[in-house]
Amino acid sequence: MNRVLDGKVAVVTGAGRGLGKAMALALADAGASVTLAGRTAVHLEELSTEIKASNGEALACPTDVTDEAAVERMVAATVETFGRVDILVNNSGVLTTTPLLDQPAEDWDRIIDTNLRGTFLATKAAGRHFVGQRSGKVLNVASSFALKGTPNHAAYCASKAAVMAFTRSMAVEWARHNVQVNAVAPGYFVTDINADLRADEEFTGKVLKTIPARRMGSPDELAPWLLLLVGPQSEYTTGSIAVIDGGQSLQ
Repeated sequence: MNRVLDGKVAVVTGAGRGLGKAMALALADAGASVTLAGRTAVHLEELSTEIKASNGEALACPTDVTDEAAVERMVAATVETFGRVDILVNNSGVLTTTPLLDQPAEDWDRIIDTNLRGTFLATKAAGRHFVGQRSGKVLNVASSFALKGTPNHAAYCASKAAVMAFTRSMAVEWARHNVQVNAVAPGYFVTDINADLRADEEFTGKVLKTIPARRMGSPDELAPWLLLLVGPQSEYTTGSIAVIDGGQSLQ
């Protein structure tokens, strides 16, 4: 892979599994030093070891993104370890499949707090450095679910739609500081997180019928968008939301 991020320092939240892990590996392959943030220390340590085995630099930093003090400590540890921070990927997210009338308020709050509050707190903590150094890239991970009516996912859809609005607002607010804020909105991707669901042939068949491409995405297909939107080619791109879902949200 072209090492377009040599000398850059990136933070990835929700880095331990799924698309977060795939994006952290892509950033490391492109030359960035990467702070791996997430709740499960063992996953972060395993990924850190994998990156270092390929001569990359990584810092495992267990972090609850809903805890402001913990997020501030994570960004401070990044700067202390690597000397700076240039890229933030807000990937932490949770969801449940629950009809609204059956959804406890605590469940709603957990989803909104992780997906939206976590994005706000990490952006604020890293953004102080970006604005101060007059350079920085924020990539928020939204979801194509936010673009269409998806039953039994009200909290998740609401949180990801809010992430899109947050992306546009911060893009305008920080453009004069030479800080770019963009988002990706993935649909269904093949990851370790959804392996059990994909093993259910009935479920997989129903999902694939809703995707015009008739397949799920591969994490490798997200990497080019990631590297474009956090790399040097996107200096004039801000407030954009790249929908990567095989056409599912168009129907």
